[in-house]
Amino acid sequence: MIRLYLVRSGHTTSRFGAARDPGLDADGLAQADVMAARLASEGPLPIVVSPLRRTRETAAVLERAWSTVARVEPAVSEIPSPDRDLVGRSAWLREVVTLRWSDMDPGLQAWRERALATLLRFPESSVIVTHLVAINVAVGRATDDDQVRVFSPDHCSVTILDVEPGGLRLVERGAEASTPVL
Repeated sequence: MIRLYLVRSGHTTSRFGAARDPGLDADGLAQADVMAARLASEGPLPIVVSPLRRTRETAAVLERAWSTVARVEPAVSEIPSPDRDLVGRSAWLREVVTLRWSDMDPGLQAWRERALATLLRFPESSVIVTHLVAINVAVGRATDDDQVRVFSPDHCSVTILDVEPGGLRLVERGAEASTPVL
């Protein structure tokens, strides 16, 4: 059985609408330490990150603990947003997470399918440090829920899924954020 540990990146120095690729702030670094302590006994496992700085910085604690290097996988990156100003990007995301995938444009549906196909092809149990919508893509498929946002995973929360014949099975949903995440 292949088990996937989907970790949402730690808290960043700026919000989605303020910077394109922020790093972790002090809270995010502390969250990464807690997450790594939680997962320590599960590994060492392969670690996969999106190309964005916040996922690489979140994974760094596990990389050191397990003496490994994370692999960058673009398919687990954040949902692609229109190339607009940052304020417009933030407003766009707040709207998108209220929708259903069946109502999304074909480009975003294709992004979702690439993310799912990538998760289903993992050859072994792994830790994947990724983003809010990407985690929701996996949980939505596992629970047959068409909403873009099924839940609001907290920073450095761990959502656990098993890869089974025919799809994903939700084992444990990560902790939900107690404050707005968008």
